[in-house]
Formats: sequence, C-alpha cells, structure tokens
Amino acid sequence: MNQPATFVDWSIFDVTVANLVLVAVMVAIFGAALLLPFPKGERVEADGPAAEADGAGPAVLPPDDGTAGLWTARLRRRAVRTLPPAKLLPDSQPAYVASWIYVFGVGALAALGVAIVSGFGLALGGPDWWHYNPVGHFFNSLHVWSVELFMALMVIHLWGKFWMAAWRGRRTWTWITGVVAFVASVVECFTGYLSQQNFDSQWIAASGKDAFDSVGVGAFFNVMNFGQMLMWHIVLIPIVLIAIVGAHVLLVRVRGVSHPINAHNGEVTVRGRLRRRAIAAADAAPWRGQNRRYDILKEGTIAAVIVLVLTVGLAALLSSPDVPPVTIATWARLAPADFLATAASELNGTSETATYGPPYNNQDGSVQKLLFSPQTIPGVTQPVNAAQDFVLGPLATLAATDPGVAAPLAAYRAAPAAQQLTWATAYGSAVAKVKFADGSPVVPAAGDGPVPALMAGELALARSGALDTDLLSQQPFYGTNFTKPLLFIEDGAYFSNKATALGLTGEQWGVMNETGSYPGQPWLWLYTLWYQVPGWTNSDNIDMIAVYMTGAATILLLCVPFIPGLRDIPRLIPVHKLIWRNWDGTPPESGAGTGQDSPQSPDHVTS
Repeated sequence: MNQPATFVDWSIFDVTVANLVLVAVMVAIFGAALLLPFPKGERVEADGPAAEADGAGPAVLPPDDGTAGLWTARLRRRAVRTLPPAKLLPDSQPAYVASWIYVFGVGALAALGVAIVSGFGLALGGPDWWHYNPVGHFFNSLHVWSVELFMALMVIHLWGKFWMAAWRGRRTWTWITGVVAFVASVVECFTGYLSQQNFDSQWIAASGKDAFDSVGVGAFFNVMNFGQMLMWHIVLIPIVLIAIVGAHVLLVRVRGVSHPINAHNGEVTVRGRLRRRAIAAADAAPWRGQNRRYDILKEGTIAAVIVLVLTVGLAALLSSPDVPPVTIATWARLAPADFLATAASELNGTSETATYGPPYNNQDGSVQKLLFSPQTIPGVTQPVNAAQDFVLGPLATLAATDPGVAAPLAAYRAAPAAQQLTWATAYGSAVAKVKFADGSPVVPAAGDGPVPALMAGELALARSGALDTDLLSQQPFYGTNFTKPLLFIEDGAYFSNKATALGLTGEQWGVMNETGSYPGQPWLWLYTLWYQVPGWTNSDNIDMIAVYMTGAATILLLCVPFIPGLRDIPRLIPVHKLIWRNWDGTPPESGAGTGQDSPQSPDHVTS
C-alpha cells in the first residue's frame, strides 16, 4: 500500500484509484442494502399486551407524594414521560423497519466506539509513539481503519435517511442533528490527519491554511500548530461530537423513525394543502400498525463485533500510511540549490511568506477578497518576519561560535536597508547558477556583498538540523507549533514537487488523497470539487470560493426539510420502495392520522 498511487484522469478529475475504490465499495454496500432481503421476524399487533409492555401505552409515573413542585421532581417526571425505559431499550419495532439500510446507524456508532478505544491506546504512548513502535503503529492502524469505517457507514446512513425523507413527521431536528454530527465528524477527522506529524499532515496543513486564512479563521485555528490540532482532536471536538450524537440518538428514541412514504395516502381523502397537512399529521402520529420483535442490545453487540473484526483485519493486513515528514535538514541535504534560492527569497522579501499578509504580516500578496476581505479583520496574530526569523536570527545564534559567519553578518546588518536589498536581490539572481564543490555552494560573482557567506552558513546550519531546532525553539514550552518551519519549507519547490509525486496537490484533489495507495478523506470531495471547476481553478480567490461554496452546500443539506422541491426528491425518485419493499403495506389502524399527541411505540435506534 505504500507504493506510489495509481490515478484515473478524466475531464477535470484526477483522482487516486484507492479513493475511487473506497467510494465504489460504499456505493456497492448501499446498493446491496437496498436489494438484499431482510430477515423477517415475528409480528405482533400494536394494541396487544406486547405493545403495552413495549411502552406503546402511557408511561407509568409515580404518584404525587408532595414533591411535584420541586425542580428535581419536575425534571424527573418530564424525563420519564418523554423517554420511558421501553423507548430507551425497546424489544419491538414497527414492521416496516425491515431493511439493511437501518443497520448503518448502529454500525457507525460501533465504529465510533472502536475509534475512541484505539485513540485511548494511542494516547497511552503519546503523540509520536506510533512512528517508531510496532505496537503503536498497530494501534494507529486500528484508529485509521475504524475512522474510515465510521465515516463510510455514516455517509451511507445519511444516504439512506435522505431517500427515506426521514425529516417527515416533526423529525426535522433529528435530521439536523444527524447532519451536524456528520460535519463535526469531518472536522474531527481533519484535525486527526493534521495531528499525525507525517508528510501527509504537513501537506494538508500547508494547503489548508490558505482556506482558513482567507476567511479569517486561520488567525485563531492554526492548522500548522500540530499541538493545537491534537488538543482539538482529542478533547474539544470529541466532546461536541459525542454530545451531538447523543442528542441525535435521543431524538430518534423520542420521535421514532419516519413512517414509509405514502403509508397514509389511502386514509386521507381531502385534497390540496389540507391533504398535505393531514399526511404530515399522520406521519407525526404514533405508529399503530404491526410491530416486530427486536433485540436492540443483540444488534448493537453484533455490530460492534463485526466492526471490530473488520478493523483488526484491515489493520493487520494493510497497516497504515506513514511517509516521513520533510524537515529543513533533509531539504537542505537533498535539494541544496532550492534551499539556497528559497533562503535568498526570504532575505530579499520576495517569498510567498514574506509577501503573504495576515495573519503573518501586513503585506497583501496572498490576501483574498470577495466584496470584502475577512482575512484582514483579525490582523496579524502569528507574526512572521521572513528575513529575520528564517535567516538573520538563526545566523546570529551561529555567529556566536562561528567567526566565518559573525563578520559577514555584522557587515550586512551595518549596511543601510537599501544596500541590504541590493545585495540580497543580486544573490537571488546569481544563485540560480549555483554549483557545489565538496558540498559547499559556489555562486557566480555578483554585487551581493556578504550574502554568499551568510547563505553558506545558513546551508550548513540547515544541514546540521540546527535550523529546524531554532525555528521550533522560537515557540516556548512543547515545541509543537510548526508554523515557521512549515512556511519556510513551503516557500521552496522541493516540498510541492514531493507532494505532486505523491498525488496530493490541488489539481489531484489534494486533501482527499493519502500517501501511497491508501484511501484518504473522500468525504472532503465537496470541498476539493471547487478547485477543479473551470474558471475558478486559477482564481486568486479560489480558497474563499471553495470555503463559501462548501459552507453554502452544508447549509443547503441542513435545510433540506424546509426547501420545497429539494425535500420532495425522495418522493419523485422512489428509492424508498426498495427500502420498504418488505413492508406489506397494511394501513395503520384508524386514528393514526389524527395527529394526537399520544406516546409512540418504540422505534429503531439506528435511524
């Protein structure tokens, strides 16, 4: 799997085969779930003794013993009324819940559990344990593949709920919390990729920063600060994600799953708007048709075992990707000419970082604007002076012990700013023809003053690894903020050339891909799509466009229940007939469409 990836080129698409295979498998699973027969269970009538035991009847509350006015008693009684035990742990479900499409919700929950447990294992060894320890690497592989399963099952679950029009019957918040949980999962996975500290995480960070910076978020959410991303990944987002998933599951228990589309058509005789309202009321009313026996704990256990077996098998057979990160030291050793040219551009102020703009400096080279520029609003929050931070500052440290650097550095700093720029610019032109004699750079004569000596010292400093250390040591404490070394590395051609060879650039659907032949993050296709659209591809504001369009599409997904036409697609394209084909269509009992607010029979937890 760590061999170079294979690509498919078509029109604007340039995607790895691994990503296409993963998507194809997801589509195949979804198709199989639509078509394969579902085991039939014993049916019981909703108004019989079994239904009463399952909680279809009114919840039994303790008599008033004088504590009814207490806040605690009120909360307890309301909780019991809303979620009686029979709803939380049902042993029956409506007869129409007879499709494999219903199992992907509990499967996603099981995969999330494996991801959390494997994450605990990684936390025991520390953030870099898995890079050098075989046991740690196995835990990382478990984590990677459980996350892939979690996201794949969640996406398939979302597909199924869309084609069921699962927001019907006052279940709008169930839909919204499900979509929000998906978005939170994407952010959680994204920060996880950033926390790996390998080449893939470096490239995603360096590429993703432009999107976040363009809309002003990068001033606070620094994707190149791997320590910050790790804390978001293991603390902040998991708390939010688990809370949202919990709310989603509770809403399912309270409202139940949506009835089959058109299940109540036969019992509604009015037309027009009154008909739509009557059908909506029937969809919201308790289900009074046939039920099936259902063992929720057994289903959850089976799902957990299957997911665990799949995850362990994939981890054992395929491992997980880990291409080593690029360091300034490896860059300077393997591509010294590119390193010198980049260092010269930092010194003369022409590099991307030197001209970038907020949040790093007050320039405007990479400032994006559509009507206005959110990037400039927070200002400079992560100050970077390219010449001082990347060249002159580290050389000053070296000069304390190296007279060969001390004198040229003193001469350079004693010169006026205009003279410094003239020297640096002259060297920047001459270094294109650099040659190396015994590893030392030889640059053609130019009016570059002491700069050649400075650059020779910079190259030696970089090759020794001291420059990496210096740029990290400018940050106190843990040294996990890689903003400066990554900005410096990104300014050179070596970094992007390596990413191109691994299929990670924007034209190759960049952040979706993973190194080698591993599947990456196909759920980010909606974001990377905009970078492939003709007319936008070469826009100076493409990062803003991608963020805004992705945000608009996400809002559209959240608002599906409210948008006429869009919410009607499941009725117009009857995929739901495959989902509910095993349901015999027996109409609910009289009164099911009255919309009375009576307790529902318990429904399926995976919706």
